[in-house]
Amino acid sequence: MAQVSSHPTTTTTAPTLGFGAHLADPGPLGLAGFALTTFVLSSFNSGLAPKAAEGVVLGVALFYGGIAQLFAGMWEFAKGNTFGALAFSSYGAFWMSFWYLVAHTDLSKAGPDAAKGVGVFLLAWTIFTLYMTVVASRLSGVLFILFAILLVTFAFLTVGQLGSSPNMTKIGGYLGLVTALVAWYASFAGVLNGTAKRVVLPTWPR
Repeated sequence: MAQVSSHPTTTTTAPTLGFGAHLADPGPLGLAGFALTTFVLSSFNSGLAPKAAEGVVLGVALFYGGIAQLFAGMWEFAKGNTFGALAFSSYGAFWMSFWYLVAHTDLSKAGPDAAKGVGVFLLAWTIFTLYMTVVASRLSGVLFILFAILLVTFAFLTVGQLGSSPNMTKIGGYLGLVTALVAWYASFAGVLNGTAKRVVLPTWPR
């Protein structure tokens, strides 16, 4: 049996980590989900992919752009990142609402007003993206570029729907492809820099 010392022992308490500090960075997941889903949809909006096959985006919108990105937002809440939590949760909800709009909403009786209804939907997201762009400008260069291009993308898609202009929607599709590439870069930088424990790809933090 081990002998118990009669002398008082001095214990040291290790510093406690903040709530959520043990979690991996959810940012690259949220950005990757947003990038891939935006890329797929924008391929159809731009005309680079056949419009008849546009339904393939629905599964990606629900599961990767939607649910996976929503989870990333919840994990950002746990890590105390208000911007990331709001951005990923909101755009995850955007993709899930897009899935529901296309797959389960019957607008056939609306006639030409259906496009205007979708335009109002896109306008609301344009407004949200506008103030998120303002906040992103205070965080990092890559986030500001991402949100600025996304803002213009939403603006063109909104005008395309409200004005029934396929050309504006097509331009919005090409801008969406650029948005996806920037989001993929930000995701790649996050996972690569986090894995290497040093800056390999710059994000130009403010």
